[in-house]
Amino acid sequence: MEEIRRQLEAVVRDLFGVDADVVLTSVPEGVEGDWACNVAMRLAGQVKKSPREIADEIVGALREESGVSFVVAGGGFINITVSGERMFGELSREWSEGYGESDGGAGKLAVVEFPSPNVAKPYSVGHLRPGNQGWAVKKLLEMTGWRVVTDSHLGDTGTPFGVWVAGFGRMEQERPLTVYELGEMYIEMKKLLREEAERGERELADQVQGWLLKLENGDEEAVRLSEMFNGISLKHIHEVMGRLRISTDYELGERFFFEQGKELVAKYLEKGVFRKNKDGSVICELDGFEVPILMLKSNGAALYATTDLATLAYRVTEWAPDKIVHCVGQEQKFYFEQLFAMAGKIAREDDDEVARGMGKIEFVHLWFGMIDQMTDGKREKMSSRKGVVLMEELLDRAEETARELTAGREVSDEDVKRIALGAIKFTDFAADKKTGILFDWEKIFALSGYSGPFCQYAAVRVNRIIALNADFELVDYGGYDFEDEKSLIKLLLEYPAVVKMAAERLEAHRVANYVFRLAQEFNRYYEAVPVGKAEPREKSARLLVMRKVAQVMGSGLDLLGIEVPERM
Repeated sequence: MEEIRRQLEAVVRDLFGVDADVVLTSVPEGVEGDWACNVAMRLAGQVKKSPREIADEIVGALREESGVSFVVAGGGFINITVSGERMFGELSREWSEGYGESDGGAGKLAVVEFPSPNVAKPYSVGHLRPGNQGWAVKKLLEMTGWRVVTDSHLGDTGTPFGVWVAGFGRMEQERPLTVYELGEMYIEMKKLLREEAERGERELADQVQGWLLKLENGDEEAVRLSEMFNGISLKHIHEVMGRLRISTDYELGERFFFEQGKELVAKYLEKGVFRKNKDGSVICELDGFEVPILMLKSNGAALYATTDLATLAYRVTEWAPDKIVHCVGQEQKFYFEQLFAMAGKIAREDDDEVARGMGKIEFVHLWFGMIDQMTDGKREKMSSRKGVVLMEELLDRAEETARELTAGREVSDEDVKRIALGAIKFTDFAADKKTGILFDWEKIFALSGYSGPFCQYAAVRVNRIIALNADFELVDYGGYDFEDEKSLIKLLLEYPAVVKMAAERLEAHRVANYVFRLAQEFNRYYEAVPVGKAEPREKSARLLVMRKVAQVMGSGLDLLGIEVPERM
């Protein structure tokens, strides 16, 4: 279609002496043709002719192409029909083992930050979307030629650490702590801190702040306790990430950047980029923001901005990225706007290597909507009071549902896990990432609706066709018209453009939508057209198309972090 688009643009240029960007769109069902072009309507005002006249002139000047026809439809649309045989020829010419890959990001490097959970508390559903979306961004960028470094920026310090240590000192502990006990301890301590504040007291709050400063200053006991909490939590985090089939290259947490963060604050304070308040706190005033970003507390304690500044400087020095993608929820939107503005200010007002590096980076805050679930027929935020909140609970429930749905079939435990995870992940990509997602436990497993298992089932079906005919020796299919396969081929031809756009916009839901449409079209074909019992010539042609469908289905699902089961 790129060839036809260029031909249309050349004809417009020759006829009317203007350059026009020709856009080809799929025609609605029931309308003649495969694609439509509205360039005649867009040119009408410019060349002072009716759209119909312009369209007639364009079609009259187009050279005849084998397997391609142009028809002027009502209103001045140019409808384009391409034969199935021509389409398959184009697909075969473009085909490769890496079909869908491109090199638009060649020579560029991106850092993708996800899922970045907090240590010493259980891995919650709140980190489902950062993990899923971050993994998909990594895969999409790699598919389009980027080199990608992934980093889970662990929340391994800050106020929670002080809360846990103060709480730990109050416990009578005779056995090793679990991450769930740490989570319960944190909840209990927060309750005690609220009650203390209501009484106007500060003893417990001062303990919390004291432990924070001890950790920042390298106190031996504080470091020992921090490492103990981290060890407990990281084991749990890695287990859950393993179940989610995601991983990262690095896990550089906030504590790693404490010292450098404070050094950088002092440096930019001296250079006048930052300013110290009367109470001793340090701020960075930002153009376009009424509120400055706080870089250091009045007591000298570090903040997220302190360690994030050091994180950015480290990434510039170590990797010199062209793009940094932070996969963090929408509640942090304002903070990241400030953080990126601060990096821009440093780049403008300083001239060292780090500052110049900051000025070259494209910063992206990839944020997403909330996760809801259906409770008693009502849509509500997923919470511990009303249902699942821990990631392991969500995965356990999904696997239990998958086992119930596959009961009585020869489905392995590994395939059950693939189906469960496919249902969860596809739900995440069912709509634009900025849209909240709904866990409706019946719909996410539906084999006849917009779901992961529906797409997985189509992939299993096409793989089954190929496996059953593995011993069939292909014969010459010359002259086969591919009209029955035309809709499938047309969709297969779209795949590279879908991947490219999804990668450019970091919108993985475009891939999910594409895979669903391909699954729908394949199921229609599967029910209507025989493959295994066809004559050798037809069978050969159809198996070639099925192999391409299987490859693209597997590739598209893989971009979303979804595996194809062996059986369903």
